[in-house]
Amino acid sequence: MFGIWSFALVALATPVQVGDVTVIPVTHASLILQWQGISIHVDPWSEGDYTGLPAADLILVTHAHGDHLDPAQIASVRKPGAPVVGPPTVQEQITDAFVMKNGETAEIAGVQIEAVPMYNLKRGPSEGRVYHPKGEGNGYILNLGDRRIYIMGDTECFPEMKGLQAVDLAFVPMNLPYTMPPEEAAECVNALKPKVAIPYHYRGSDLERFRQLVDPSIEVRLLDWYPGREEE
Repeated sequence: MFGIWSFALVALATPVQVGDVTVIPVTHASLILQWQGISIHVDPWSEGDYTGLPAADLILVTHAHGDHLDPAQIASVRKPGAPVVGPPTVQEQITDAFVMKNGETAEIAGVQIEAVPMYNLKRGPSEGRVYHPKGEGNGYILNLGDRRIYIMGDTECFPEMKGLQAVDLAFVPMNLPYTMPPEEAAECVNALKPKVAIPYHYRGSDLERFRQLVDPSIEVRLLDWYPGREEE
């Protein structure tokens, strides 16, 4: 079944076909998934080049940090009436957003969506604080046909993640200090056991280290989210 998954290190916004799903990396944590005529934007951010890319039928926002919640870019890519989905904090800036909390499921714009936790266990700006508190952000599992695609968001490897079932493709963050180093990200992926793992939100991280530590039964595929920005 997964012989049809074909990936390489590709340039910004170069589409990658995954069966009947098209993956378009934009920048950092911003991506587009196309499936059965629906374009799903995740965390659209003005740092990305959206020239010539499809407008959004559905927008998913993981949390309210500025590199994930960008109201101006959302307005730019959003088709009229296209739903914006996010945790409660997103509604403070996108007043008509459809709110989903951790553990909730919904069918929106023809897509089955599961909102799952996304949070730090230990990393934060100061003692007793974390960058992403539990309950303030969402990861998302999208059920697209017979595939379950997991967008982790900004997170460490929290205990509930190990209970997620039948993930085909996982987008995995791994930059410090906000998420995980490659070693923890690999441990997380090995526990989750997706069929394919794609690092994103990886600025400054050692992707080869991650690849080496992931169980060989899991395909690691690398897309270039930062072309022309070698310093990142």
